[in-house]
Amino acid sequence: MHTDNNSSAPGTPSGRIRRRRGSNEVPSEVAKANGNHLLVSDRSKYKSMLIRAYSSVWMIGGFAFIIYMGHLYIWAMVVVIQIFMAKELFNLLRRAHEDRQLPGFRLLNWHFFFTAMLFVYGRMLSQRLVNTVTLDKVLYKLVSRFVKYHMVTCYFFYIAGFMWFILTLKKKMYKYQFSQYAWTHMILIVVFTQSAFTVANIFEGIFWFLLPASLIVINDIAAYFFGFFFGRTPLIKLSPKKTWEGFIGASITTIISAFLLANVFGRFQWLTCPRKDLSTGWLDCDPGPLFKPEYFTLPEWFPAWFLSREIVVLPVQWHALLLGLFASIIAPFGGFFASGFKRAFKIKDFGDSIPGHGGMTDRMDCQMVMAVFAYIYHQSFVVPQNLSIEMILDQIILNLTFEEQIRKSWHDEASFVKIPVPIG
Repeated sequence: MHTDNNSSAPGTPSGRIRRRRGSNEVPSEVAKANGNHLLVSDRSKYKSMLIRAYSSVWMIGGFAFIIYMGHLYIWAMVVVIQIFMAKELFNLLRRAHEDRQLPGFRLLNWHFFFTAMLFVYGRMLSQRLVNTVTLDKVLYKLVSRFVKYHMVTCYFFYIAGFMWFILTLKKKMYKYQFSQYAWTHMILIVVFTQSAFTVANIFEGIFWFLLPASLIVINDIAAYFFGFFFGRTPLIKLSPKKTWEGFIGASITTIISAFLLANVFGRFQWLTCPRKDLSTGWLDCDPGPLFKPEYFTLPEWFPAWFLSREIVVLPVQWHALLLGLFASIIAPFGGFFASGFKRAFKIKDFGDSIPGHGGMTDRMDCQMVMAVFAYIYHQSFVVPQNLSIEMILDQIILNLTFEEQIRKSWHDEASFVKIPVPIG
C-alpha cells in the first residue's frame, strides 16, 4: 500500500514542512541541533549570510533615502509595507480550490483593508490635512466636508463590504468563508494597530520613528552575527537557531548604539521637529530641552586617550537607553511570537519578497512591538502634559467641599442678575 509523505504527523521526523519559494535555509525541524556546533563551522551557511547581507545593504540604503525625503515619503513607505504584510497574511489561510468557487472573494478582503486604511489615517491625519490646504478656499471646503463626513463614509464602506460578504455565502462553503472573514479582521487589527502608532511617531518627529526602528535593525544584525560566530547555547525552543550568545551580544550592542545614535540623530532639526501638516518643506523649530546639549567634564583619572575631557550629552540620550533596553530584551519576543505562529502553520517564512530574510512580515515582527512602545513611552514620559484652562478650573472645583461648591454656584447665579443702577 502506497503511503503519502504528507500524511505523516507533523510532530514526527518524517513530517514535511511547507517552504516558501526562494527560501534558502533549512527548516528548523531538520536543522542541526546547536549544542557545541558553531554555525561558522557550517560552510553552507556562508551563502545564506552573503545573500542576507546583500539584501540588507539594499534595504538600509533605500531606507536612508526615504528618511532623507521626509515625513510624507516615510508614511508612503509604511503604507507599502502594510500592503505587503496584508498580502502575505491573507495568503496564509488561502485555499486555491475554495477560492475558485468564490469569484471576487479575494477582492472583498482588500475592500475591508482599504476601508480600514481610510478610517485609521483619516482620523489621524485630518487636522494636518486641514492645515495643509488652509490657504486654498476650494480645497479647504472639500477637505472640511471630508473631515466632517469621514466617519459615516467609512461606516457605509464597511457596511457595503458586510452586505457583500453575506450575499456571497455559498452552501458547503460557510465554514471557510466565515473563517476568512474572521481572519481578515484579525489581520486588520494587527497591521493597523502597529502602523497607526508608527505613523504617529513619524509626525511627532522622525527621530521617534527612526531611532526605535534603527535599534531593531541593529539588534537583529548583531544577534545574527554574534550567533553565527559564537552561538552555542540554544535560547528558546520556538527558534532553535537563536542562541544566548547572540541574544546577549545583540543586547549590549543595541544599548550602546541607542546612546550613540540618539546623540547623532538629535542634532538634526529635520529629524527632531514635528510635522504639523502634510507638506514636504524644510522644518525650523525650537528643538526643546531634550535636544539641547549638556556639557560634562571628565575626571582627571579618566584615560588620557580621550581627545577632550569635556563631553557633550543630549538629555534625550538617557531616554534612548531605555528604548535600547526594550529593543534588546522585550522586542525580540515579537520575533518569538512570529516563530511560534509560523510553526503552527508549518511554514518557514511568511513570504519570499526579501531574499535571505523571507517576507515583509518576517522583518516587521519586532518592529510592531517596538513602534507601540516608542509611542506610549513618548506620550507618557517625553511630551509635557498640556492642561487647558477649563481642565484646571474643573480640577479646582472638584477639590472644593460641598459647601464651597454651593457658595460658588450661588455666586455664579448672582453674577447673571441685572442690578438696576439709579440715574442722577
